[in-house]
Amino acid sequence: MPRYLVRRTFPEGLHIPMSDEGAKTCTSVIEGNAASAVTWVLSYVSRDKSVTYCVYDGPSPEAVRQAARTTGLPVDGITEVTVLDPYFYH
Repeated sequence: MPRYLVRRTFPEGLHIPMSDEGAKTCTSVIEGNAASAVTWVLSYVSRDKSVTYCVYDGPSPEAVRQAARTTGLPVDGITEVTVLDPYFYH
């Protein structure tokens, strides 16, 4: 399945508490993604929490966009990516 890097901007910052409330928020995103056959792998968050770079597996960029619409998350751009392992020669 293709892998995508999704850039998102949160002008007010992304604030997910490290609590049951935060876990519920993440679970709702995961469940919302499932309807589009999209899997949230992980995210990188800028220090000021205004930008995220999220790694997703999904059938197409449109499926990733549909999942974002379902979960109410912004999308600035979607790029299909592959892995470059700098230690591949070992």
